[in-house]
Amino acid sequence: MKVTVEKTDDINMIFSATIANNFIEDRFAQLKKQKIDTSDEKIQEEVESKILQEFIDEGIKEANIDVANVLGQPGFRKYEKQGESIYYELELSTAPEINVNLKYSDIIPSFTRPEVTSQEITARLLVVAKQQAPFTKTTQARTLQNGDIALIDFEGFIDSKTFEGGSTKNFKLKIGSNAFISGFEEQLIGMLEHEERSIKVRFSKDYISTDLADKEANFTVKLHEIQEQKPLQVDDTFARKILGDSNATLDSLKGLLQTQLEDESLSALYRNELKPKIIEGLLSTFHFTLPNNIVEQEIDTRVHALLGQLSEEELALQKDDKKKFHQLRDSVKDEAQNAVKIALIVEALASKKGVKVNEEEVVTALNYQATMTNQDPKELIKYHQENNLMTSVKSKLTQDKLFRQLLQLEG
Repeated sequence: MKVTVEKTDDINMIFSATIANNFIEDRFAQLKKQKIDTSDEKIQEEVESKILQEFIDEGIKEANIDVANVLGQPGFRKYEKQGESIYYELELSTAPEINVNLKYSDIIPSFTRPEVTSQEITARLLVVAKQQAPFTKTTQARTLQNGDIALIDFEGFIDSKTFEGGSTKNFKLKIGSNAFISGFEEQLIGMLEHEERSIKVRFSKDYISTDLADKEANFTVKLHEIQEQKPLQVDDTFARKILGDSNATLDSLKGLLQTQLEDESLSALYRNELKPKIIEGLLSTFHFTLPNNIVEQEIDTRVHALLGQLSEEELALQKDDKKKFHQLRDSVKDEAQNAVKIALIVEALASKKGVKVNEEEVVTALNYQATMTNQDPKELIKYHQENNLMTSVKSKLTQDKLFRQLLQLEG
């Protein structure tokens, strides 16, 4: 197999080859003799896969590059049937050289650690006291508010007919929990005890029950009781309960809340100001050739995400209009290039500084994400593993660990 290599710059190159049909047919015949119980379709797939791998291997050999230096997966550019042959063309990239000895300390922003006021500590203390309080029936007549628990009966109708799971009695629903269909809880706000109200909602297009998906439903709701949380008395006894320490005091609880608030403020400062400044500084300081295949893959990922947000009509327009599709790709090109560039810079600097993220840290981060978003941790981890997203999480954690080291932040 003769492979032609064209270097487009210092790290990107194009491999091309023309492979005769009879060469492919001979390979097919040989393999078919070995796998008599395998379908022709699967044999053809295996033949094409092996020829493609030989094509890549020969190209790497012809280009005289180290396999360990190849970056990412090759990107296909052309696959054309030309009479008695097939023309292959793909792009391959090697890792760029990044000068980690460049001076970049001047791009690390200076900052003042946030200070927390006594008023902020008191406000957080009252929030904690209310969160810990049990729900009790309201003693004075008032309307239903966000955060209350409503004891309700409801009956749902679609096209004037009841549907399975759409009716129940004496159901406790916390308003603002988003436990029901979007718009349901919001329409209950303002109701009085014993009031009946008719509300209208629409099930989402991706609702778990396909029979209900994208259907409009009417619900008759009767409110029996409103339950509210009244803050507990804030004192040493409360502090001992919250901290689980018989020696705790209100002052020690306030000290813990102060630390939490300071950490939250510092995290917000890092996320909203410091991190973007570091990224901007690194992008302007380091200059090297980007691997085209990795950039194209990043563009594909971003385009796929944008297309997933479109309606069926908008999606059809994008598919039918090549100009629109290319405009969409162009719109995310700069972001994709910067994302690839900063990832390569972080990888190089992290290696120099010995910054590492292990598998346990990745799992811990996903468990935390699951807790904060009310997801099943095992299912979230499984999803990331099956969709090859663990490396992406690891990269983000490595970036934050490196940046925090540069900023001399703890944690």
